[in-house]
Amino acid sequence: MRTKTNVKRNTVVRNRRFSKPLERVKTVVLVTLPFILVAAVCGLVLVTARSAFVVDKIVFTGNVHLPDEELKSLAGLGGGENLLALPSGNIFKKISGSPWIRQAAVRKEFPDRLHILIKETEPLALLDMKGRLFIVDEKGKMLEELKESSMPFLPIISGDPFGQKEVFAEAINLVRAIKDRGLMSRKNHIEIIAHKLQEISVNLDGTVVKVGAGEYGDKLTRLMELEEEIKSRHIPVDYIDLRFANKVVVKPVNEVIR
Repeated sequence: MRTKTNVKRNTVVRNRRFSKPLERVKTVVLVTLPFILVAAVCGLVLVTARSAFVVDKIVFTGNVHLPDEELKSLAGLGGGENLLALPSGNIFKKISGSPWIRQAAVRKEFPDRLHILIKETEPLALLDMKGRLFIVDEKGKMLEELKESSMPFLPIISGDPFGQKEVFAEAINLVRAIKDRGLMSRKNHIEIIAHKLQEISVNLDGTVVKVGAGEYGDKLTRLMELEEEIKSRHIPVDYIDLRFANKVVVKPVNEVIR
């Protein structure tokens, strides 16, 4: 028969065997429980935030040519997006892909407002390519084809930006000079014919002015000084030639005045 001492010893050993796994379980629970609680709280906060910060209003500022609905489509905004999870970088990238957009900034205004600030490219002229009109900016970049019946007052450039790049670039420079000299507000029709560098000319309200290439500011200044004299003398002009340095050639209908 077992003695009392042996029974006690076996009981202690047995208790030690069961106590070690229990201690391990307790340790694991104590270590992992905080992480589980934190994860649960974070999940609850995230679910609450997603339901709370739904975009209710999208505001565009600075757009003139592009309507709000077109900008929403361009930005990929269909409505009901979560403001917290909405990636501003993606919206900026999509909007900036339009040739009409020069600058853009995306601002989140919590809890439910998205504000997009736009700076549009300013149209400089119309490009006439075989009867089709394209709006171009100050760098000569085509923005879009003009398909509306109403035509904005912009100088028209007749030329080929692909086959005659240098001539077209000079035509853009001439339009800039015309704008800087204030001729746009004084004329009803401005058309630039740009096929060869030294033969660049501009039609100003029916008067053909041969400009050539370069020094547009000085040439237009001489033209503006001459216009008053031609008007006061009632001279019917065939064309005006500004291609010569420090000299202007005026060709009346019947003779040449130097």
